[in-house]
Amino acid sequence: MNNPLVNPISSAEIELGGPVAKLLTALTDQWLLVAPMANPAMLEMFADRDHPPYRNLLPWSGEFAGKYLTSAIKVLRLTRDERLESLLGDFVNRLAQLQDVDGYLGPWPNDSRLTNFSPHHGTRGIQTWDTWGHYQIMIGLILWAEETRDSKILECACRMADLICQKYLGKKRMRLVDTGSTEMNLAPVHALAKLYRMTEIPRYLDMALQIVDEFGAIGPEGPLAGDYLRQALAGKALFQMPKPRWESLHPILGLAELYWVTGDDNYRKAFEHIWWSIVENDRHNNGGFSSGEQAVGNPYAEGTIETCCTIAWIAMSIEMLRMTRNSVVADEIELSTLNSVLGMHSPTGRWATFTTPSDGARFASSHAIVFQARSGSPELNCCSVNSPRGLGMISDWAIMQHEDDLVLNYFGPSDFKIELGEDLTLKIRQETDYPVSGRILFHVSPSRPTEITLSIRVPYWSEKTYLSLNQQALEGVRAGEYFQIRREWKIGDILEMNLDMTPHYWRGEKQCNRLVSVYKGPILLAYDQRYNPHTDKAHRSLIIPDDPFKVTKEYLPGPIVDADQSMFNLLDWKGTFAPLILLEAKDLKGQIVRLCDFASAGMTGTLYRSWIPIINAPPRQRFSRSNPLRSVRK
Repeated sequence: MNNPLVNPISSAEIELGGPVAKLLTALTDQWLLVAPMANPAMLEMFADRDHPPYRNLLPWSGEFAGKYLTSAIKVLRLTRDERLESLLGDFVNRLAQLQDVDGYLGPWPNDSRLTNFSPHHGTRGIQTWDTWGHYQIMIGLILWAEETRDSKILECACRMADLICQKYLGKKRMRLVDTGSTEMNLAPVHALAKLYRMTEIPRYLDMALQIVDEFGAIGPEGPLAGDYLRQALAGKALFQMPKPRWESLHPILGLAELYWVTGDDNYRKAFEHIWWSIVENDRHNNGGFSSGEQAVGNPYAEGTIETCCTIAWIAMSIEMLRMTRNSVVADEIELSTLNSVLGMHSPTGRWATFTTPSDGARFASSHAIVFQARSGSPELNCCSVNSPRGLGMISDWAIMQHEDDLVLNYFGPSDFKIELGEDLTLKIRQETDYPVSGRILFHVSPSRPTEITLSIRVPYWSEKTYLSLNQQALEGVRAGEYFQIRREWKIGDILEMNLDMTPHYWRGEKQCNRLVSVYKGPILLAYDQRYNPHTDKAHRSLIIPDDPFKVTKEYLPGPIVDADQSMFNLLDWKGTFAPLILLEAKDLKGQIVRLCDFASAGMTGTLYRSWIPIINAPPRQRFSRSNPLRSVRK
């Protein structure tokens, strides 16, 4: 087996502050605590699966309970909300009770289980993603078992895995790959490998390895699956592979897990290659992944940037961080979290988007994909149950550990408490308004003097970073790396970090030619008509056409800001629904132009744009796999 270079600290107590904490509270109160009762079919669809008349199901209806459970557990790890913990205990127990004696835990009738088709649904039947639904539930159950050490829940997940093995392991005439929808239905490779790591039951590893072999299966009309391992080792990017839909990231996660349990370096090489191919070709300016729900090899494409796609991307990035201990991977996770994840949620926590476009408007998923609503589950759709996971996953990357090396990735008002050993506790409190400004005070307080290494992330965009310990400047701080401090820490030690928040830019190409994205630290800025009521007719060309997810092609007629001459002044918003950040500069006509943080753009229903006309913007200095600070988009 191989051990990750860094791991989440499962026992760490993390108390976040600022806008992230407010949204976590809102999500808990307005969604996680009410969703099961407001949408009882989330569980009840399993109870009456064999009793006609059958429910009107979606191919992926079986995923909702698993996605909800995973999201809620991740959030619980941050909030330790006793109400949520109690509700989840009841939810998990009820879910486990709905498992059939053979291990089946899906919503389909007996003759349609773990197949690709149910003849009972609709006039012509319906294709099913049944093993995808089982995968999502297994992941949720595994998380709960890890959180609570509940052996009965782990056994429930194992019985699901046993059923998959019984049906498909070693069966050449009945392969899992033949169920179709292979980006989805091959995802159990990830859960099976995790279960093998936890239980060491050989059939789980055997089934996982068989699924990897099936990645490369060929049918009469061509590839049946994504062939992720061989294609990646041959140097192909995800968008060049046979199955580039976003769901492919979940079977690809199985490659990382197999690397941990087998030590086969090809799994690591393939996984890292695919991750880099997404960063370089398909990660949008707001940190979101996918265009029209898949990789297309163009980060300027105007297709939907679906919530589920970005959540899967962050999950993949966390595994990449564990695998590489590369600080720029943490930079990527922060970018996606502070822009796309915050931006995909209503500040009330009551709803999330289906797509969070770079330019356009915010629509609740319950409106944008209302076709997924059913009797008994009016608010359930693939994104509504998945979006809270984006915030909850902060627990996986905020602070990590390898032996006596603590790796601090998350910046923002917060308190961390880490148990380092018997009668040894370390507390780290961050005093800051980051990401509004770049000044952070880290109050480091061990319960007794102790020698450990504290590794601080230095973002790649902070070209000039000042770091001091107890008012003594530290030398050798470099962008795009961790700065390691090994010493005997004592109560009262204070680290001060000042990050370079000078605006930086990304020049657009293709569909975004002559347009620029502006960043302040990790925050993408956006032009929102709400803050620019004075602008002339040209600026008001932000009109929604027939397609509600796109703005017009009539971009502003000329540059509105000169990057060489404009000073972006920070404003204090006095009105309601305050943005996190609001800056202003003068356009070439001398008018004031205001830019807000992407996450709050469009919050009140206005239109916004994050690709905007700016002249004299330098090329964005951005890392690539060969050189952490080499621009890959010139």
